[in-house]
Amino acid sequence: MARIAIAGAGVVGLACALRLASEGHAVTVVDPDPDGDKCSWGNAGGIATTEVVPASGPGMLWRVPGWLLDPLGPVSLRPSHAPHMLPWLLGWLRAGQASEVERIAAALAALLGRVYHDLLPVLGEIGLASHLHRAGALAVYSNAAALRGDAGAWALRRRFGIVCEELSGAQARSLEPALAPKIAVAVRMPDWSHVSDPKAIWAALLAAVRARGVPVLRGQVRDIAKPGRVRLADGQEVACDAVVVAAGAWSAALARSAGDRALLESERGYNLTLPAPGVSLSQEVIFAERQFVATPLAVGLRIGGAAEFAGLSAPANYARSRALARLAVDYLPGLARSGGTEWMGNRPATPDSLPVIGASPRRADVFYAFGHGHLGLTLAATTARLVADAVARRPSAVPLAAYSAGRFG
Repeated sequence: MARIAIAGAGVVGLACALRLASEGHAVTVVDPDPDGDKCSWGNAGGIATTEVVPASGPGMLWRVPGWLLDPLGPVSLRPSHAPHMLPWLLGWLRAGQASEVERIAAALAALLGRVYHDLLPVLGEIGLASHLHRAGALAVYSNAAALRGDAGAWALRRRFGIVCEELSGAQARSLEPALAPKIAVAVRMPDWSHVSDPKAIWAALLAAVRARGVPVLRGQVRDIAKPGRVRLADGQEVACDAVVVAAGAWSAALARSAGDRALLESERGYNLTLPAPGVSLSQEVIFAERQFVATPLAVGLRIGGAAEFAGLSAPANYARSRALARLAVDYLPGLARSGGTEWMGNRPATPDSLPVIGASPRRADVFYAFGHGHLGLTLAATTARLVADAVARRPSAVPLAAYSAGRFG
């Protein structure tokens, strides 16, 4: 049994805490605001098992300039932050090379292929098995040319065994009558799922961790430079035999204090949750041309997906949330936009779209579980299993070389 400190009480950190505690370790979780708002609360709720295509995947480079110039586009970059992003952007460009795309997709597929195997037992343990809806997802297009433009990405998914069923607009509307007549074609992914409410998953994990006697401390982890100690911002220290860094978009500084470099950016995501949307969906719908989604949750229809690169401390620009709702009306003409709740979260994004999982290349007592981007909820249980394997020094369920912090140099 080891004493393990976990930095971060988001869904990934809590999943790691639950798994490690179940294996007999003495776990302590530290977070600046254990019960407060997190990226885990406001995501779109998708269990995105088909998302093997990296963010720098086929055709993406040529779309980015147009997206940045479009005030309603899916990507925004604040000019003041651009110089700080140069190393990350260079890594993103390298990840877009054809050979790299195939390698990254294979590494994502290795993780995503385990999702249900790892997630279902966790949902059962926390009493929320009924909160998983294996309804699939529907990617919709307003014209066939746009679908052809994404042919490389769909072909990449199919090469990894993912079922992608092309539908006509009429077939898409037979599944989701709320869709506009402008929908010309669609692709259905039956392996996708969504949950009733991401916040409920997080809250149940937190309750399960506390029920196992795991202390969840309020504090900001400042560094992990000293083996056997986690130093907090107020000067206190937590004694431990090992540290798991699961601090989301704030993880790079902690990795740096352990001697590791991590290229990590906050890809700030925005959404709007409408408690009375006036339309009904049975599955997550992806508006592929505009790169945003609508998910039917227990708390309402959540419309999200905008990405903004502005660093961790810039104030939120909730006009991004409102822009998503305006765009959604074009695809869901019956949508009622009033009474929505706006939200922004810091998604931890690596340039190659792969998370950082496993032991530090430089420290035997440090383990990483961050950088999941859009896949934190999807991969939380799988990450927890892999981290537990690494802590126990037993053979990993998935080879971890592709996710090592060492890849950043």
